[in-house]
Amino acid sequence: MKEADDGLQSPARLHALASWQANKVSTIGARMTARHMPLSARAEFAVLAALEEYGSLSQADLGRRLGLDRNDVSGITARLEAGGHVNRKANPADRRRNLVTLTDAGIRYLDEIQRHADVAQGELLVGLDAAERQQLNSLLAKLLQAHKPESA
Repeated sequence: MKEADDGLQSPARLHALASWQANKVSTIGARMTARHMPLSARAEFAVLAALEEYGSLSQADLGRRLGLDRNDVSGITARLEAGGHVNRKANPADRRRNLVTLTDAGIRYLDEIQRHADVAQGELLVGLDAAERQQLNSLLAKLLQAHKPESA
């Protein structure tokens, strides 16, 4: 059996696994993100980004797009509404559903959170140049697309 040279290095077999490395990078990224923005802002960022990109959505549609439980979406949108970042009103087409709309204050808040996310991403990707960062994003997007759940 080979002795570990420093006692702290993970086994080479683990380093050879993309899933192990991705998990480690994800953990580091989560820590860096947590240093720059509170947990609530991360969830709010996702909701605001979805509203910016797709326009007004029902809370149910937000949950489906973001992979969030409807109770979580309700809490997030309530916080955002209290801050003036979104408006919630009954959907005229289906009064049982709330339609969530981004406000101007919400756009400004999204831009603020984006700046914090950008700082965290910069720290995470510090070892990569701009082309490598773009390549990494492209490769990760390709993997995610390959494992996209089939819609029924």
